[in-house]
Formats: sequence, structure tokens, C-alpha cells
Amino acid sequence: MSQSFYVKAFWDAAASVWCSESNIPGLVLQTETLEEFQDLIQHFAPELLAESFGIHDPVPIRFEAVRQLDGVAA
Repeated sequence: MSQSFYVKAFWDAAASVWCSESNIPGLVLQTETLEEFQDLIQHFAPELLAESFGIHDPVPIRFEAVRQLDGVAA
């Protein structure tokens, strides 16, 4: 059985950072930029997947970013 993994970045306007939601145990991120966010996923995800699931080969990770735009004029 193949398990799929995801990481979602959502913008916290009050803190001015991107925060994470993920099904990779232990992957908790907060960064100022999406570029840094993605770099941290690539750095930490392999180690966490190995520790939690014994996965040592590269696996695809679905990554998405969500940011709500308030006050956009028509």
C-alpha cells in the first residue's frame, strides 16, 4: 500500500509568516517566504519520513500554498 504525503502552506497575516499543515509527523514550519518554506520541506521531510515510516527512497510530496486576499476592489 502506497501512502501519499502533503504539505500545505497557509498565510498567517497577523504573524506575517507562512505556516504549515501536513500529514508528515513532526513537520511544523513557519517562514517569511514560500521559497524558504519549500527549501525546509526538502531539507526536513526525508529525515522525518525515514524516522516515522522507514521510507528511505524519494517519494512525491504534494505541496500547495493558500493565501486569502482581503479588501480587493472590483
